[in-house]
Amino acid sequence: MTGPARIHAPSTGGRLVYAVGDIHGHVDQLDSLLAQIAADAVASATREPPLLVFLGDYVDRGPHSRAVIDRIIAVAADDRFEVVALKGNHEDAMVRFLSDPGFAPAWIANWGQATLASYGVAPPSAFDPAACEAVQAQLAAVLPDSHRAFMAGLRLSFEVGDYLFVHAGVRPGVPLDAQAERDLIWIRYDFLESDAAFGKVVVHGHTPSDRPERKPNRINVDTGVYFSGVLTAVRLEGEQQGFMQSYA
Repeated sequence: MTGPARIHAPSTGGRLVYAVGDIHGHVDQLDSLLAQIAADAVASATREPPLLVFLGDYVDRGPHSRAVIDRIIAVAADDRFEVVALKGNHEDAMVRFLSDPGFAPAWIANWGQATLASYGVAPPSAFDPAACEAVQAQLAAVLPDSHRAFMAGLRLSFEVGDYLFVHAGVRPGVPLDAQAERDLIWIRYDFLESDAAFGKVVVHGHTPSDRPERKPNRINVDTGVYFSGVLTAVRLEGEQQGFMQSYA
């Protein structure tokens, strides 16, 4: 007589993985969290460099968008980690503004003023076409080539073992390899309210929560740093799951 079937726990396949939630221009919390991650990685003494996944939304809301991108670029150049940076809806909005000044009211009025300020660019006094084009030209002129390359290289998703890392989530009922870009970086309620098995445990940000959320089908590490002061990462190794946080 056989016993009950063992429920398979999600696994990274042995890799040590850290996934950092939405940063939104808060470089101080990012620096604190990166210091914790670096110390933990040293103590873990894994045979291969740990994976460090950034889940998107590096810019907007907070005061140091430019510095956040600089910091991630620097970490990616350090061989202590294998770095993967994903695309968030706020990077999507910023890039869209750089190609379409008509998108200025949607981006700048809602989120982007702080990002412009971090690059030393004043927002338009009014959203008429000429003013929007002038601000677009100013941002394009001061945006470092390294930041352009960073934005162009952002990935939509990344898989490790039984985990899928995305910014926002996935569309229930759609195969993971057929997901639309808009859903991966913008979806909310259809994904959040679903208890379906997606084929992988989805690790995401995008929708702030008072505390990290861990459910059978997803893990949310967006703890709304821009209003809570708390930046969160999830630490995954084998079948282990844990959270790390920094505070304002």
